Amino acid sequence: MKRKKRSSIEYEIGSDNVFADLGFEDPSEDILKSDLVGEIAFLIKKKKLTQAQAAKILCVDQPRISSLLRGQLDLFSIEMLMHFLNDLGRDVEICVKPKPRSRKQAHLSVNICVSGTRSTVPMAARAP
Repeated sequence: MKRKKRSSIEYEIGSDNVFADLGFEDPSEDILKSDLVGEIAFLIKKKKLTQAQAAKILCVDQPRISSLLRGQLDLFSIEMLMHFLNDLGRDVEICVKPKPRSRKQAHLSVNICVSGTRSTVPMAARAP
């Protein structure tokens, strides 16, 4: 991370992964889970489901949905989150491809396809 100073405010420019910047143990898994949870939360809101209704659809209890929506990522596996997306009517595809030569390490990522198109939109760019 680079330190910058603008007038009297000092700040750091982070990486693409806030979990890595904060020193989490497995930041690539955490960012992947975060993106999946973001899509689940988006679908729950879009479908106007209560936590109890979402829990019934996802075959878990309501406190588990509360934990999910509060971002307690360590309570959920990537596989479980993918099944939740299936239960909410979404297909989940896994694409394995070579990393670009310009990048040192391979990484995990989630691309959210909008309206069945092949284009993808980063999570931060989507409107709820």
